[in-house]
Amino acid sequence: MSSLVAAHTRYLMTEQIRVPIGILASALFPAISMVVFVVPLAGGQAQAATTASASLMFFGAMSGALIGLSVAVAMDREQPWNFYLRTLPAGPFPRFAGRMAATLAVMLASVVPVLLVAAFLTEATITPLRLLAGLGVLVACGIPFMLMGLFLGYMLTSKAVIAVSQLLFFPLAILGGLLVPPAYLPDFIGIVSPYTPTRGAAELLWAVTAGTSPDMLSVVMLAVWTVAAAVAAGWAYRRDEGRRFS
Repeated sequence: MSSLVAAHTRYLMTEQIRVPIGILASALFPAISMVVFVVPLAGGQAQAATTASASLMFFGAMSGALIGLSVAVAMDREQPWNFYLRTLPAGPFPRFAGRMAATLAVMLASVVPVLLVAAFLTEATITPLRLLAGLGVLVACGIPFMLMGLFLGYMLTSKAVIAVSQLLFFPLAILGGLLVPPAYLPDFIGIVSPYTPTRGAAELLWAVTAGTSPDMLSVVMLAVWTVAAAVAAGWAYRRDEGRRFS
């Protein structure tokens, strides 16, 4: 089974590399935002630069998890090759695991430009141990967004999912404080923010990378969102399989 997962991962990563626009979009937009906004406004303040870097790292990773995965799954569903794969005796797990592994690789690749900007153009500080812990938290916090991506990918067509995933992505990023620090959010957004999964992910990343104290309500809500997204993704997969193969 592990060899099948590895084979699917290699195949899906090759697909990503041949059409790298998704990787570039996830990596370059956060890095450009760092250069334009963070470097001139907070680059000289170690704490602010570190938390902003963590936020934009997750912004890029979340783009790959939510938008990239949802579009990839929706496009897969429309390919004849996908129909054949779902009839094989190995079942859906190798393809599913390979897709998740490929998405994780894209998420990790997207943080590299932000790290480079933070290291060379700001006063952000972090120890190697905190950096590794931060990357681990980033991967873990990306899981609910991958599950959301799977849900959208199995529910919508490839054309519809592009618009819907983007409409979901940007409000979540804003509400979660990834683009604007929570202290500067308008009051009505500040009330909603702790209940979004992005705020919980940001709170954990800030705590690990910058030593802040996380808001426990946001962390609990992140766990709630993860469970809800897992249930929704499982239901969407079974619904799609029932409609296509029953």
